[in-house]
Amino acid sequence: MGILATALSACGSDPDKRCVDRADYTFDGYRIVDSKHCGSSSSSKNKRKTGPSTTRVDGAWYYDAEEDGGRADYGTFSRSEAVDRGGFGCSGGSGGG
Repeated sequence: MGILATALSACGSDPDKRCVDRADYTFDGYRIVDSKHCGSSSSSKNKRKTGPSTTRVDGAWYYDAEEDGGRADYGTFSRSEAVDRGGFGCSGGSGGG
């Protein structure tokens, strides 16, 4: 029991997470964006410069997702759901792109 408590306290109690653009989803998953687009609220909207025009990034934290090629899939936007399904980890997933 002591080993488990030590492992959990060393990693923290937050599930692995990535900042994704909820408006940019393909069959490969959500596009991972810089964590600055994900504020404390799960639906913060920020502008991102892409040249002469600006686009909106619908940034949200996406928990316990599989990451591949700058995309995240098979996760959840619910932190409590990620914790309930055992999503504790040390992978440092604040993401950034």
